[in-house]
Amino acid sequence: MVDVQHWLTALPPVAVYLIVAGVIGVESMGVPLPGEIVLVSSALLAATGLVEPEWVATAAVFGAIVGDSIGYAVGRRGGRPLLARLGRRFPKHLGPAQLAHAEQSFVRYGVWAVFFGRFVALLRILAGPLAGALHVPYRRFLLANAAAGLVWAFGTTYLLYTVGRAAEHWLKDISWAGLVLAVLTGLASTWWLRRRVRALEQAETFGEAEPVDATADR
Repeated sequence: MVDVQHWLTALPPVAVYLIVAGVIGVESMGVPLPGEIVLVSSALLAATGLVEPEWVATAAVFGAIVGDSIGYAVGRRGGRPLLARLGRRFPKHLGPAQLAHAEQSFVRYGVWAVFFGRFVALLRILAGPLAGALHVPYRRFLLANAAAGLVWAFGTTYLLYTVGRAAEHWLKDISWAGLVLAVLTGLASTWWLRRRVRALEQAETFGEAEPVDATADR
């Protein structure tokens, strides 16, 4: 991630915003790319004043919504054969086991899988194509997708921006400590969200939640 941040530092602000939107957008279409790393690195750049946090977050939201919508359209048109081809192309990230797990989450939680999936690497990649292939109603998908994109992008950006600014003010002589603190904060928030998703899955396994039909209200 430090290498990504160093690389972004050499670019003009507009290029950084375009890269954030582009990488997150392509990742949301179903292609494994480091969207979260690019967002975190750009948010840390914003803390140094090289880019504006509101534009970083806006670019991330734009990429997430547009990318997921394109992924949804592709998944709806291509269906499961498309997902199988993606699995063969990216077996480490989108193999049969990963695909089965993601599909099970959709069947259990419906559009909530879209919302919480934005905070989980695997579901963030597969949310759009899977929702399309499973014929989740687009309006419900778009609402969950947009809400998740806003919370994820602005929450991550401003959390790291705020922590980074505070660290820069109080730790001017220990610049590396600010970076470590910001990264640990971001990782802690991601860990909490992922733990919440696992808890929901375990609750369903033990019969504490009823399955949700992903095709309801079609």
